[in-house]
Amino acid sequence: MLNGLEKLSSVLLRLLILVFLLCIMPNAMAQEDDSEEEWPDMVLRDDGKCTKCHDETSDYPVFAIGKTKHGTVADSRTPTCTSCHGESDSHMDSDKTMPPMPSRTFGKNSTNTIEDRNQACLSCHQGGKRMNWIGSAHANRDIACTSCHQVHTAHDKVRDKITQSEICFTCHKEQRAQINRPSRHPIREGKVVCSDCHNPHGSAGPSMTLRDSVNETCFTCHMEKRGPFIYNHPPVQENCAICHNPHGTTAPNLLKVRSPFLCQECHEPNSHQSSLGTITGAYARNTLARGCMNCHTNIHGSNNPENVRNEGLFQR
Repeated sequence: MLNGLEKLSSVLLRLLILVFLLCIMPNAMAQEDDSEEEWPDMVLRDDGKCTKCHDETSDYPVFAIGKTKHGTVADSRTPTCTSCHGESDSHMDSDKTMPPMPSRTFGKNSTNTIEDRNQACLSCHQGGKRMNWIGSAHANRDIACTSCHQVHTAHDKVRDKITQSEICFTCHKEQRAQINRPSRHPIREGKVVCSDCHNPHGSAGPSMTLRDSVNETCFTCHMEKRGPFIYNHPPVQENCAICHNPHGTTAPNLLKVRSPFLCQECHEPNSHQSSLGTITGAYARNTLARGCMNCHTNIHGSNNPENVRNEGLFQR
C-alpha cells in the first residue's frame, strides 16, 4: 500500500513540476521578447536596436550625433540609423563577436561604391546649394560626402571657419602653399574661408565659384571695383584673375606680377606707357616704388572727365 502511495505522489509531483514549467516558460519568453522590443531609444527614433550595442564605449560611438542637426528629434525630417546604414539585418541578427558589416558603411575601408554612399546623403540634401552637384568637379572625381564631412560629431571641421581650409588643403596642395605668401586673403585667420568664394557642391561658374563668373564672386566683397565707370579697363571687365591670384602671391595687392611688368603683358614696350627703357626725365621718377600706378591709380576704371586725353590713362 505504501509503495502505491509513494508512486502516486511521485507522479503527482512530476505533473506539478511540468505544469509549473509550462506556466512560467511563456512568461519568461514574453519578458525576453518584451525586453528586446522595448529597448529605449537613446538619440534617434527607433535607434534602440542599434544603441543597445553601439554606445560611447563601443568601437563605433554614435551618441554624439544627438548634438548635430541629424539628431533633432523634433524635426520630422530627421533620419534614423537605417536611413543611412540600411536595414543591416545580417549585422543585427548575428551573434558573433565580429558580426558582418552593416548594409552601407562610410569608412575608408567601405565596400560600398561612392555613388551608393553619396546617395544616402543626396536622398535628403537636394536642391539649393547642392543642385549642381551632379556633373560638378568633385562628383566627377568620385569624392564622397564623408571625405569632407563628419556626421557623428558635434564639430564638423569643414563647417568651421578656422578648420575648413585644413579639409580643402588635403587635396588642394598648391593653394596651401599660396595662402602662406606675403600678399593673401586672411584665410589662416578664419576671416575668409574657401566657401566664401567656392561652392564645393558645384556651381554654374568657373572653378565652382559661388557666382556665375569670377568677377561677380569678387564683387561680393570688392564692390568699389564693380562700376560702372565712364572709362572702363577691359581686363577688369573681363576677369579679375587676369591680374590677380586670389589665393596669394609675392607681389602686393594679390597681383600675379609686380608693376610695371604686369602692365607690359598687354601694353607694348615701344612707348612711355609701358617701357622702362624709354622713360626719361620726369617720367623716370614715377617708376619708383609702384611704377605705373604712381600716376595711373584708378586702374579698375575712372570717372575723370577732365579732358579727352585722360580717357585711356586712368588717372585721378
